[in-house]
Parts: sequence; structure tokens; C-alpha cells
Amino acid sequence: MSHKQYLRDRLRQQMDEFVARGGRVRKVEAGASGQGSYDPRRTHQGSFSHQPTATRTPLPEVVAAIETRKKARATAKAKAQSRRQPRRRLIYDDFGEPLRWEWVDN
Repeated sequence: MSHKQYLRDRLRQQMDEFVARGGRVRKVEAGASGQGSYDPRRTHQGSFSHQPTATRTPLPEVVAAIETRKKARATAKAKAQSRRQPRRRLIYDDFGEPLRWEWVDN
């Protein structure tokens, strides 16, 4: 018997004993929580500091400079890829053994 099956049987036996001694099982709505209304994990909201949130200053010139650097980097990368040298690739047979080298353009 697996551990889970043992726990299920034990729980069923304890419930039967409870009902036999006069206990009642109430129906509870699906999704109802057994936790009380005060739950410290749910009541905390916001940041951990007790200071007010600082206002943010928009910096469009900084954002524009970053975007310009991104575009320059992207065009440089595209140029480098266009003049990329051919490289060797090892070709394997059906059994996974090396067969030959082949030059490929990427």
C-alpha cells in the first residue's frame, strides 16, 4: 500500500469514527478559505519602506540617446553578419559517427 493510499484510508477511518460518535460534517462552499479575515500575508500592500513614493522626472534626451545607441549597435551587428566568413560544420552519418567536414555560409 502506498503512503498516499494509507493516508486516504486513515482519514476515511477517522471521519467514520467522528460521525459514529455523533459528529456532523457541514457542507462548505467551493473556494471558501479556512484562514481568518486577518492574514498578514494579504494585509501588507505597497513597498517595504514607510517613505512616500518619489516622483519620477521624465528624461527624454537620455531615452533618445539610449535608442540611438541601440540602433547603431543593431546596424553594426547586421553589417558584421553580412561579411561573415564561411565556417566548417561536421557532418555525421546515420549512426552518429563523424563522416566529413562541410563548409557552410551563415
